[in-house]
Amino acid sequence: MEWWKDAIIYQIYPRSFQDSNGDGIGDIPGIISRLDHLQELGVGAIWLSPVYPSPNDDNGYDISDYKNINPEYGALEDMDRLILEAKRRGIRILMDLVINHTSTQHEWFEKSRRRIVPYTDYYYWAPPRPDGSLPNNWTGFFGENCWQWDDVRGEYYLHLFARTQADLNYHCPQVLDEVKDILRFWLDRGVAGFRCDVINLLWKDSLADGEKRLALTGLEHYLTLEGTHGILRQLREVLDGYRAFTVGETVFVTPDMARDLCAPERRELDLLFSFEHMETDQYFIKWLKRDFRPKPFFEALIKWQQELPWNAIYLENHDQPRSIPRFGCDGWWRESGKLLATLLLTLRGTPFIYQGQEIGMVDFDFDGVDQLNDVESRNVNRILSAYHVPEGLRWRIIARTSRDNARTPMQWDDGPNAGFTTADRAWLGVNRSYHFVNLADQESDPDSIWSWYKDLAKLRREREALRRGDFLWLEATHRVFVYRRRLGAESVTVALNFSGRPARVGSRGTLLRSNYRRDGFDGRLQPWEAVILEDRPL
Repeated sequence: MEWWKDAIIYQIYPRSFQDSNGDGIGDIPGIISRLDHLQELGVGAIWLSPVYPSPNDDNGYDISDYKNINPEYGALEDMDRLILEAKRRGIRILMDLVINHTSTQHEWFEKSRRRIVPYTDYYYWAPPRPDGSLPNNWTGFFGENCWQWDDVRGEYYLHLFARTQADLNYHCPQVLDEVKDILRFWLDRGVAGFRCDVINLLWKDSLADGEKRLALTGLEHYLTLEGTHGILRQLREVLDGYRAFTVGETVFVTPDMARDLCAPERRELDLLFSFEHMETDQYFIKWLKRDFRPKPFFEALIKWQQELPWNAIYLENHDQPRSIPRFGCDGWWRESGKLLATLLLTLRGTPFIYQGQEIGMVDFDFDGVDQLNDVESRNVNRILSAYHVPEGLRWRIIARTSRDNARTPMQWDDGPNAGFTTADRAWLGVNRSYHFVNLADQESDPDSIWSWYKDLAKLRREREALRRGDFLWLEATHRVFVYRRRLGAESVTVALNFSGRPARVGSRGTLLRSNYRRDGFDGRLQPWEAVILEDRPL
């Protein structure tokens, strides 16, 4: 049974969700205390960002032990209780599987750098070139070169991400065996599957120099290669024994690549996150952004709706700025927040809601780089400083793109620290918007973004066309997006006005929902209005 085709999946960034013990850091008991909130929202599964032991150089995506829980978050017993309490509410748990790299504090790395068998080749090690330069010319995802010298080993190790995240070497068969054992460990404890981090980068075909690029030189040697497909098929042999679900984060993936990764007969991934619709406001690299343009955004969504039989639908996650200031409008905060919720919950695919999205949380309101925690943002600041970019301009660039925009603590109420923690300070600054953007205020407001999300989730459960129906786009202009979802005799049309000006559409039908108060629909859309129509019989 493909339960994930009917489910809404909710991503939790554990560090920022709910603190239960007053240390300023979110934890697993805190998540348990908020399960009723997720049940009320209509969530069918929770994806947990990493909760494993970690030095936290990249906030848990640098794992030092795959079979335990970071003491900051609790213990294995807490994880077992979360799985049980979620199950009682009809909610599954998905773990974050980070297997492209480990922390350099992982036992495997410590033994590999000392050439202890069988760990000697668990990572990519290479000597300097004869002239003493780096082993190759690759550059990484966090604005660094890809090689770090290790005095103990007397060689460089490869890291596509932060220098404390060493890439695993899947040419060494024992590495894949270790990963299979990790899967079994968590599946035996009752998790329903995994979100797989940068999963299409696992296999490196060689360490030869790459074609020089503005960013990510060397990409052709590791992006979605046949060796990665082979790894995923071997992991699927374990996963199938548990009927486990997998969704992959797949960078720079095309529809053709996506079909190969997700085709049921190939037995690799069930679903994947593509990025094209999230890149329509960017130039060559994510740090250089332009203003949002709706039409390319619509075109990217249409392309993936048409090219793939099923999509992972998302507008936010732990690596992206918040969706309202990005795709909507702060000046029309409530209306555009509801419009984006409508888009998310009516496209064909499995919707993923990121924590705080359901109440319209917005980007951070920090004043400078010293308030940030994100390693990527700090690296960008260092690089721009080296090129003598003025401090004010550096901050404007970083503020628009920093991953910390999505990582500020969840805003539960208007009390101290937004109800996230009883500590004097949270691990990361609380957005001052919590005084007017918080769950407690919205729970009692039938016109709130929270109430709209709940209502749309209910409508999605009631209308099979919204869950499983075909997708047909009807209009996609510079500000209006209209599409139809149809299954058998049931047909629903969604019309969205991505602008602060009224607009007209050609669609008519019985009004099911609008984010404005209205009795019927005559084809006129108000600013940032979203309407859902039941189509009249042909």
